[in-house]
Order: sequence, then C-alpha cells, then structure tokens
Amino acid sequence: MIETGASKIAAIVVAAGRGTRAGQDFGPKQYRDIGGKPIIWHTLKALIDVDIFSQIIVVIHSQDIDIIKECAADYWSKITCVTGGETRQASVRNGLLVLHKDLPDYVMIHDGVRPFVDGVLLARVRDALEPEMGVLPALAVSDTLKRSDVNGLIEATIDREKLYAAQTPQAFPFATILAAHNKAYEAQRIDFTDDCALAEWVGLSVKIVEGSADNVKITWKRDIELADQRIANASYFPDVRTGNGYDVHSFVPGNFVTLCGVKIEHGAKLNGHSDSDVALHALTDALLATRGAGDIGTHFPPSDPQWKGAASSIFVRYAADIIAQFGGKIANVDVTLICESPKIGPHREAMVAAISGMLDISDDRISIKATTNEKMGFIGRGEGIAAIATASVVYPGGLK
Repeated sequence: MIETGASKIAAIVVAAGRGTRAGQDFGPKQYRDIGGKPIIWHTLKALIDVDIFSQIIVVIHSQDIDIIKECAADYWSKITCVTGGETRQASVRNGLLVLHKDLPDYVMIHDGVRPFVDGVLLARVRDALEPEMGVLPALAVSDTLKRSDVNGLIEATIDREKLYAAQTPQAFPFATILAAHNKAYEAQRIDFTDDCALAEWVGLSVKIVEGSADNVKITWKRDIELADQRIANASYFPDVRTGNGYDVHSFVPGNFVTLCGVKIEHGAKLNGHSDSDVALHALTDALLATRGAGDIGTHFPPSDPQWKGAASSIFVRYAADIIAQFGGKIANVDVTLICESPKIGPHREAMVAAISGMLDISDDRISIKATTNEKMGFIGRGEGIAAIATASVVYPGGLK
C-alpha cells in the first residue's frame, strides 16, 4: 500500500468513443448534457475535486478538439488532451505514452462516461495501490446469470459466486501497465476489453476493491435520461414555507369563549368583530404568510359588517383554499394558546378534530399547546388571551 502523498498518481480519462449506442444523432455521449453540463465535465470535476492526481490526460477523438475545449473550459488548465486510437485499448496506450514524458508512479484509467465516481471510491482505489499489483473497483454480481444458445434459449445457469462487475478507474503501477500495453501492441493484440484483462494477460495480479453502485457507466440513451434526472433530484430543494401568526383579544362580559373552533364555557368572552377565536385568527395569518398573502385583516376587514359574529373557521378555510390554488400541501400546524384560563387540556382533542376538519389534514399534523403568562402582564391578570401559530406548507416546483 502506498503512503498518501508519497507517490505521483496520474489519471487517464478515456473519452474518444463515438457512443453510437446512446444515439448517434445526438453526438458522442461524453458530450451530452446531464444536469445542464456535459457528461465529461462532471467526470473531470469528480477527478479534479479530490486533488490526488499529478496529471490528468483526456484521450479524445481527433475530430473533438473544439468540442472538448468548450465542454471542459472550466478545467482546461488542469488537463492535457491527446488523440486516441481506433480502439479503447489503443486510446489508453496513447495516453500512457504522453505520461511517459513525466513519469508518474501509478496511473488510474477511467471511463469518461462514468461521471458519478466520487472521492470515497477514488480514495479506496488509491489506498489499495501496491508496486506489484493492479486495483479494480468492482461489485459482486447479485443477479442470476443465464447463458443462451445460438437460438436465444437458456442453455445454462451460471454460478455467480465470485463473479464481479468491473468498474473504473482501474489503477496500476505506471511502468508495468505501459509495458503491458506495449507488449500487446507489438503482438498486434487489440481484443482486450479493459486494462485489467491486459494486466491478466501479462501476469500482473489485480486486487478487487469494493466499487460503488453510483459509479454507473452511461451507455444507452436511457442512461443519459436517468443521469439527468439524478442530478436534477440531487439539486432539488423542496419549496417548504413556514408562516407565523400572532393574535390577542381582551375579555369582555360573557359566558363562553371559542378557541380553535370549540365553544368553551367561561366567565367572560373575547372581544372582537367575528367570534373572536384568537387561535384561528393566528392560524389564518400563519397560513396566509406561506403565500405572502397579507393578513386576516386584509381579506376580512373588521369594518365590513358581514363578518360580525362570523365563525373564524371561515377564515381558516379561506386561507387553506389560497394554498390549494397554488398546489400547496399543509405539512403541519402548531398553535400555542397563552392564557391563565380557561384550561385547554380537557378540550385539546376536540380542538385538534376541529382544525383537522377545516384543513383536511390528519391529527398527527396538528399541535395544540397552552401555557400561562405566570401572572405577569395583561394575560397574567386574566384580561385576555393571546395565541401564536406556525404553519408549514410544501409547494410544488422546488428550489434550485
């Protein structure tokens, strides 16, 4: 195992393919956009961000120099481009030959269309490097494997024990893998599908380390669509809005109060134009706040006689309708009543049920609490009741 920082590690990014399986009409897949940036941009970013490579060589098709300049403009000063060959094997050798001018100790060879490689995997490969051994990140095969005959009929079931799906980057002692490529070139062997296969051919041991399920290779058109969705989801922040409301009403002579839509016998009533439900007034303001829609007085002015004695549930339902018009979903509401009396606890269940009916949300999304003012101030003197309400609403679209 190498000591971190003790050896020079270079990277070769193989990006010379034409990507016909992803749809030739759209150009080489490594330059297709996912999440608003080319695939190759994401791949380079992942490698550069870990800051462990002394050099990064990008092997491209001879016709792609202008497009790579555009796609990799953000990282142009940190990469070196070289023209690839007719096969992946030939392209890797061309990259190795460029590195030969400034010999690294090790090299990681990575597919340009594996943009989701991350620092954890790269560090795992780096930490497993040894002077006489290659390193292959791979995942154990979990699916049942079948072999077919020439007619497409199942011929046999393959034992999947000790079978692995190979990934990149595949890492090697630089001089050893360059010598292996040169030997294959001289022998006119061009049939190796990856660098580990070539390493096996020359007798170089290769150690398997755990790969990453996220480190997918983009091959088909559908892979590009899924990768785009993945980045979009990763950058999506739900549009969750929180609104607060506060209201206070004084006591006047009477024999009941209405709180959270529940009529409670009491030695006084609350003063106000409607039914003076201080809790629902605060809740209405909290709901309206999630749309920046003003307050209860904006929509139901106390100067309008039609609201005299009106049930405050009308105001709450109105605010909920505004939220629904914009596709909002009420996540939860929290109401705190501040009073010396009446006692709220015996009525909490009925209050929750009343608000649940107004907002069409489940009981577990409704919190009703009460506290006193410890005999301080007008509330402490029993002159009125205050309420604080908070509402959280999730709106569609999200933030990016």
